[in-house]
Amino acid sequence: MASNARLDHRNPLVFDTHELGRRPGALQRLNRTIDAPADLGIQGVIGVPEGAPVELELRLESVMEGVLVTGTARAQAEGECVRCLEPVGLELEADFQELFSYPDADDRGRVIAEPGDDAEDDEDRFFLEDGLFDLEPLLRDAVVLALPMQPVCQEDCAGLCSECGARLTDDPDHHHDAVDIRWAALQGLAGSLEDGEKDEMSGADAEAGVDEKQEK
Repeated sequence: MASNARLDHRNPLVFDTHELGRRPGALQRLNRTIDAPADLGIQGVIGVPEGAPVELELRLESVMEGVLVTGTARAQAEGECVRCLEPVGLELEADFQELFSYPDADDRGRVIAEPGDDAEDDEDRFFLEDGLFDLEPLLRDAVVLALPMQPVCQEDCAGLCSECGARLTDDPDHHHDAVDIRWAALQGLAGSLEDGEKDEMSGADAEAGVDEKQEK
């Protein structure tokens, strides 16, 4: 994955391989704690808050084509339960491995299967730049793969009541009395009939009163 921007060695996610050297088989182990970059995780779902500590353990191995980077990132991720919307926190541990190629790797014996494959392959490759490599793209991919796409506060979370929004896990017996719409229609009809009968009775009483007055 080629980049036009030059790497800044002051960036905590940029690592220098000059000390490792280019002798195949050389090893170097690094430990570094960094502040999490923005949007590290699954946006809008769960991730590592910006500025939170991320512990990195790296193993750098010099190979013919470049530097093989193997490592683990550990951090505290935060999100929201997809069922009940309660806060969710979990210990994140993301493993990763990637080869960062030397810019002149092709000249050092890399085999190209067919003419024209080289340009296509370069789109999927990471390269060293003046002995430096940027871990951020690799870290982001590893964190996303290690996080749950649908985080829950507990495996048996019952979610929220669809009628009132109550958290069902806190009240397993929570329920609402359901009214059959067919009975509701009949009850409405019965009410209308009762109202009609009352009106008729009121009219009859009024007529009776008029008749009594006329007789007198």
